[in-house]
Amino acid sequence: MNVVVWVVTGLLAALFLMAGSMKLAKSKGQILEDPRMGWAEAYSPAMIKVIGGAEVLGALGLVLPGVLEIATWLVPAAAIGLAVIMVGAVLTHLRRGEMQSVVMNVVLLALAVFVAVERIGPQAF
Repeated sequence: MNVVVWVVTGLLAALFLMAGSMKLAKSKGQILEDPRMGWAEAYSPAMIKVIGGAEVLGALGLVLPGVLEIATWLVPAAAIGLAVIMVGAVLTHLRRGEMQSVVMNVVLLALAVFVAVERIGPQAF
């Protein structure tokens, strides 16, 4: 089961690293050019950067503590933090009627909760 948790953790980390990096690297105008990113209209450029930074830090927190075996409690903490971000994403997309995005965010939320539960409980370091 530990291998499954690592695979899910790696997948989550890669997705959040890419998504967060994009939010950090692009301007709000560039982000809004993507039709799937209409949600960004309602947020300031600074808030978009905060979300991106949180996603990047969460991605690093999912992997680095476990790999380095230092402060491994950060792995479930990062998973919980990313789950909270996904709750916000689900609510944002629900308000906008973007059901495709809601589905994706619910899947990411479920995977983050899975990692958190496993790393707190049966597959703790």
